Amino acid sequence: MESIYLHSLNPNPNPNPLSRSTSGPWRSRFAPNLRSSNRLLRIRRPRSLAPPLALQRRSSDHDVVVVGAGIVGLAIARHLLLHCGLSVAVADAGVPCSGATGAGQGYVWMAHKTLGSDAWQLAVRSKQLWEEMADGVAREGLDPQHILGWKKTGSLLIGRSAEELTTLEERVKVFTEAGLRAEYLSSSSLSSMEPALEVGKEGGAAFLPDDCQLDAHQTVSFIEKRNKSFAPEGRYAEFYNDPAIGLLRSDRSGAIEAVQTSEKILYGKKAIVIAAGAWSGSLMRSFDVNAPDVPVKPRKGHLLVLENFNEIKLNHGLMEAGYIDHQVGTSSDSATADSEQTLLSISMTATIDAKGNLVLGSSRQFSGFCREVDESIIKRIWDRAGEFFPTLRTISLDSLRKRQIRIGHRPYMPDGKPVIGPVPGLPNILLATGHEGSGLSLEFPDSIHYSSVASKDV
Repeated sequence: MESIYLHSLNPNPNPNPLSRSTSGPWRSRFAPNLRSSNRLLRIRRPRSLAPPLALQRRSSDHDVVVVGAGIVGLAIARHLLLHCGLSVAVADAGVPCSGATGAGQGYVWMAHKTLGSDAWQLAVRSKQLWEEMADGVAREGLDPQHILGWKKTGSLLIGRSAEELTTLEERVKVFTEAGLRAEYLSSSSLSSMEPALEVGKEGGAAFLPDDCQLDAHQTVSFIEKRNKSFAPEGRYAEFYNDPAIGLLRSDRSGAIEAVQTSEKILYGKKAIVIAAGAWSGSLMRSFDVNAPDVPVKPRKGHLLVLENFNEIKLNHGLMEAGYIDHQVGTSSDSATADSEQTLLSISMTATIDAKGNLVLGSSRQFSGFCREVDESIIKRIWDRAGEFFPTLRTISLDSLRKRQIRIGHRPYMPDGKPVIGPVPGLPNILLATGHEGSGLSLEFPDSIHYSSVASKDV
């Protein structure tokens, strides 16, 4: 498999992947000192974190230690196990799918991606690899929808204003020229494809028939099961409900060699990967690493899931065009978020999941790591959906009994780009975070430069 590096898409040949994937005005306070700061990076370990003898006895050796058991961390582990012949340990403060991964809608879409953006090639490659995984499941005689929740639903990016429709027509043109199957649909064509949808006579949509979706819980379960198949030969181990609390240096070489969790010491002979989603930035700061700060922050989201909801039927995944603007905030958005601790946006998204449930979204807000359900936001999601689906306006939200609320924290970066690559001055510490709401479509693990990991001497 070839490797895709987000940083290599920038015309500047700077080899530092962190500086490429975390470019932006917020970096000005330390960017001029990156080169000289490489000599200053160090881990300062308080005496209270020095591993006691009993903890040292509960240590284990691995080629790579991955911190984070979301889709990004587990997919990285899968790639290392299948294609690099390495041994891997995965550690997490919780359990798989307890963060952003388990709270999403499962879109593997190109419709809302921007051709020519830094993340475009990564999105293309990610979608290709998901399709290869689904095809591989089918070749084993299994049903990808049953195993992965995989559905080739196609996507509809919906516009209602003249400005949105102009943008969608241009988007379809660009996609088609790039070799993607894409079609612009008028209001009448859209109504025939989605009878429950109402966008007015002036509405329309960009239709990408090859966009897909999956069920994150089913997919993670599949990946985790396959990862575990390497455990009998000593190449895979997982440590859940066991938070990472520190990084340990070698007394001999001074290089970082292990992750200390609350229960164990996990030695990573070749690399340590931090893939802890929205917690990655605060986790690195808690390690007291004297390195450029990666300002990934939690961006809370709500989804409303209606079980066995038969009032409307959907044939595709749907999203309003305004979602694109809400997905990536501006620098002024970040400043507002810092001062008010909130910046709420609501965008209509709707799909039927593999279990037949209607999934409606979505919200975005900066409110720290709060996991409480905000019923006022659920009401706004419902009302927003009602603007597109008239049937919902006749149903009281309070009357719905079979409903679930998903809450997750997207790992948000101010410039909208994921952070993928080694930390400056700490070449054996790699970051994979900042994917915001696109973890499924920007995460696939050959985006990390594994050849350098695999070739390191033990």
